[in-house]
Amino acid sequence: MQPIIRLKTILESLADAEHYLFKTSDFRILFSGTSPQALRILLGRAVKAGVLKKICTGVYLYPNAGYSKGFELYHTAVRLRENTFCYLTMESILSEAGIIAQIPLNWITLMTGGRSGIIDCGDWGHIEFIHTKKKPEQISSLLVYDYRYKLWRASPELALHDMRNAKRSMDLIDWETAREFI
Repeated sequence: MQPIIRLKTILESLADAEHYLFKTSDFRILFSGTSPQALRILLGRAVKAGVLKKICTGVYLYPNAGYSKGFELYHTAVRLRENTFCYLTMESILSEAGIIAQIPLNWITLMTGGRSGIIDCGDWGHIEFIHTKKKPEQISSLLVYDYRYKLWRASPELALHDMRNAKRSMDLIDWETAREFI
């Protein structure tokens, strides 16, 4: 069986609404006898053929999985840092709470126990990871799990604190609204 047909068959059997994002490491397991270069070529061909969509380096979306649209960026962040503590915060939380007027379109910000960096996800947007030394047990009362995003999310109070610690501009904050949360 041709590798791309084998890939498509595997994806049809494995993917569903909850499992529609795949990392390169997932494909390495599925194609264990394939060299890294051959796997890279296979994934490139799968993207060209429309079998997969490349979200960012190392993360692919299977478009036929029947997943809920609009959460790809959040779910990609989860896949990128699945073994590291992280939570949605700062502008992402403050705009949802109405504390800042500008809504960051296609840009999400997370604090992470891992390294800082901005991941370009093409048409989906950007994921900004900012390193923190905070431990989950230190801030657990200020976090809530969001099942839509599959991420922990900061309270507005913690998001404001994170903004100050990261030395972000506080110019867009509506302090009258913010006082309701702090």
